[in-house]
Order: sequence, then structure tokens, then C-alpha cells
Amino acid sequence: MSLDKTYRLVPGTTIFDSEQSAKGYHLNQFCMSLMQAENRARFVADQRAYLDEWPLREEQKQALLDRDLNAAIAEGGNIYFLAKWGAALGLSFQQMAGSMTGMTEEQYRDMMVGGGRSIDGNRLDHAVLEAAYADPEPPAEHAVITGAVFTSHVPAIGAALDHGKTEEPYWKPVFEGYEYSKQWIADNVPDVVFLVYNDHATAFDASIIPTFVLGTGASYPTADEGYGPRPVPGIESDPDLAAHIAHALIQDDFDLTLVNDMVVDHGLTVPLSLMFGDVEKWPCKVIPFHVNVVQYPVPSGARCFKLGQALRKAVESYGKPLNVQIWGTGGMSHQLQGPRAGLINREWDNAFLDRLIADPAGLAQVPHLDYVENAGSEGIELVMWLIARGAMGDVDGSGEVEVRHRFYHVPASNTAVGHLILDNRNP
Repeated sequence: MSLDKTYRLVPGTTIFDSEQSAKGYHLNQFCMSLMQAENRARFVADQRAYLDEWPLREEQKQALLDRDLNAAIAEGGNIYFLAKWGAALGLSFQQMAGSMTGMTEEQYRDMMVGGGRSIDGNRLDHAVLEAAYADPEPPAEHAVITGAVFTSHVPAIGAALDHGKTEEPYWKPVFEGYEYSKQWIADNVPDVVFLVYNDHATAFDASIIPTFVLGTGASYPTADEGYGPRPVPGIESDPDLAAHIAHALIQDDFDLTLVNDMVVDHGLTVPLSLMFGDVEKWPCKVIPFHVNVVQYPVPSGARCFKLGQALRKAVESYGKPLNVQIWGTGGMSHQLQGPRAGLINREWDNAFLDRLIADPAGLAQVPHLDYVENAGSEGIELVMWLIARGAMGDVDGSGEVEVRHRFYHVPASNTAVGHLILDNRNP
């Protein structure tokens, strides 16, 4: 799958895409700081000193000091963010636009009064466009998905780990279920884990409720969920691969929210602890992928399964030889609210695991009501497992999967614990 970036060929135009966003993240965040009057006053009083407070490259700082908007945009700036900078300096939008075209404000205004810049002479060169659309050579090397891990992410499991309770009679059966997994991951450490989880009113509160969130930043710290942060490292991510996945999935008609700056809660850190144990640094990069399963409407299992299929195409079109694992987390049956709080359904959970292995396409058709009725209101988290399952090669018949480990236990605090490891056998 070739990613369509022919928009880069339009003359006199810079499109603000994922790569530009990553390049200009701090530059654009600096511009946003100027929405506060106090910051504007400090910036105008000593521009260099204020810029030096930000982790900007020298080229970015100089572009702003020189009032060179073309250079600032080349350095990842976006015009809507840069407009905040221009406003702080008393520049009109026509002044800023004119400066990028070699015109004075008056000349630019006159051009606009006369009907604006003509499209003539400002179109794509068709020869260049045809060359861009020519079938490219497939990359000699590319990323591959080597396996999938499915696991519950119960917060109390993290607390038991953090407080040395793993050998207590209540907790010992839970952690024994992951002994094989720890050896398996030690023998199969990936370059990148694409980790599907849900935020639990930590990074996202009721003010913003995105359905799918792809972390495209370089790193993410561990959240304080009210008891203080877990004593585990934050994650280092792979922004280049994440940007590639963002481009591919959005072109495949999946609407994503791209987040460069957020905290990650137990939904992400507990699975890492269960698999890797107590470490000073996670041994691989981790791309966070949040799914809203807190406020309805939530995505269907079918939508999640299709997203996993698109994710596999995206990963395998990335032209670097990376070993990637997809982890689906959350569940199993549990209900945390109302008179049915404490609901556990062993039969439904194990049937889910059976179908996840043998009939994932059929399982993806299970409606929301079945999850809520049979697995509890919070059991809906299981739809996230279908993203990881959809990314396996047997779904389209191009590969096979092998079950390496399966585990189920009741209880862990308020929930059932489910766990599965699948090897992805690529042709």
C-alpha cells in the first residue's frame, strides 16, 4: 500500500500533515502560549528570551525573529498557530500572507480586491503528477506484525505488583498465569508494541470524548490516577511509525484523534508490567492507541475488527524492518456500577476466547447489547481485543496464527482476568 502524499507536489503550498506536526510541535505550542495576555507581554518585551524558554530548534527561533513565515512553515509551523504569533506582534493576516508572497500588505490587498491570485500558473505539473502516481517499487524491507497479546488491565493488579503482594494467596494464581508470558516476551521482545487500551477518565475527561486516539508523540508519562503515579517508567514511542499509521488509517477512512501530549494510565501500564515485570525502562517502544469504551456510543466490534485489518496493512507498508506486536487490552466480564456490580460470566468469557481464536470474523458481529447484558457494562472493553485480532494474518488468509498461551481466572478485584498470546505466522 503506497501512501498518497501527492499533495506535496502542489506548487507554493505546504500541507500540514503528521510529519509536519511532529516537526513543529513545540513551535506551534509556543504560538498557542501567546493566547494569554501575560505571555504576549513577556514575548513582546524580549522575544529572544521568551523563545529560549521553549525547546525550539535554532532554525525555528531564527525564522520567528526574522519574521520569515515561509521558513517557519518549513520548520513545521501551521498558519493558524502562527497567526497567534503574528497577532502578538500586531501583524494583520494580510500582512503575514503578503510577506510570504514577496508583496507588501497594500500590494496583497490590491491583489485580493482584484479577485485574488489566479489559478493559472499555480497548478500541478501533470508530468510530475503522473510520475508520482506510477507504481512504486515495493520496499525491500518493511515492518511485520509478529504476534498479538490480549490481556485484562485491572488497576488492582498494578497495585498488587507495586506493593509486593504477588505471592499472597489471593493474588498468586493471577500472576502464575503470566509466568509463561514473561518468558515468551523475553524471548520475543519486539521493536514496537502498538498497545490498544482505554483511558479511564485520566487523560480525557468529560470535556472531550474522542473515539479513537493515536499517540503520535515521542513519549508519554505515567498518569497520577488519584493515588499518585505508579512507580513504573513512562513510555518511549515511535513517532515516525505512528505518523505513518495515522496517514494510512485516515486514508482508509478511520477517523482518528492524533495526540502528541497526554498521560497514560493503568489501562496501558498494567499490561506492560504483567509482561515485562519490574524494569527501569520498557525494553521496546510503545505506541498508545486509546478507544472510547466509557461513554456511548462506542465503536462496534465490527468496526474495531476492520480497524485491525487496516492497521496490519498500515504497519506492513512501513519501509523499515521492524518487529511489531499488537496488544489488545481490557475486559473480561465485569460491572463496576449499579445493583449488578460484581457481575462475572465465566461461560461467556471462555466462549469469547474460543471464538476469538477460531471465529474472529463471526465474533466481530456480536452487538453491544450482548456485551452489556452478558459481560457487564464494563465488559464492553472486549471490543478492543478485536483490533489486535483483526491485525493477524489468518484473517485474510495470507498467514496463520498459533496459540501460545491461554489463561483465565476469577477474580482479580472486581473482574475476571483473561489472557491470550497468538503468534502471527507470516508467509
